[in-house]
Amino acid sequence: MSEFLEPDELKSLAGCTPAAKQDEWLTEQGIPHRVDRKRVIVSREHVRAWLEGRTLHSSNGPNWGAVA
Repeated sequence: MSEFLEPDELKSLAGCTPAAKQDEWLTEQGIPHRVDRKRVIVSREHVRAWLEGRTLHSSNGPNWGAVA
């Protein structure tokens, strides 16, 4: 099993097929993901965390708030 959702799994999760709509839905739900051209990449771990109600944070760099 891949670390990332397969296209049919993502379609089932988001309830739609076009990558733009999947991107929009994932963003609304707060699920971290990446869009690579017309492909949406979503980690299974992020989906599990979302289902469990855990808060997910995306990071684009260092956490400067943690620097003392």
